[in-house]
Amino acid sequence: MQLNQATIKIKNLRLRTYIGINDDEIRNKQDVVVNVKIHYDAQRATDSDNMDDALNYKTVTKAIIRLVEDNRFSLLEKLTSDILEVASQHPWVTSAEVEVDKPHALRFSDSVSLTLSCSKA
Repeated sequence: MQLNQATIKIKNLRLRTYIGINDDEIRNKQDVVVNVKIHYDAQRATDSDNMDDALNYKTVTKAIIRLVEDNRFSLLEKLTSDILEVASQHPWVTSAEVEVDKPHALRFSDSVSLTLSCSKA
């Protein structure tokens, strides 16, 4: 049987970081919610049932946490792009998508979010 690409989804990863350009945003960490989709060929993993043949989502998640919590970002675009770079780093990744929500960024709104994606040729 020929399998399609596997999709790993990291859902609602709640982190805190410095994000924004206003004085209050520069001084205080804010909540962000990260959602990641990673597509890769999982045929080796499904054939072997061996962790060495799978993309380790725990390793990816830890790298995202370090990136977000240990840095400062002026723009949601930069934060999202940097997370996408981490999510798509592994050579088995064929495409990835990242959405970052900034809760309470606008009055009367639950959040503002930005989504970026990439594909490897």
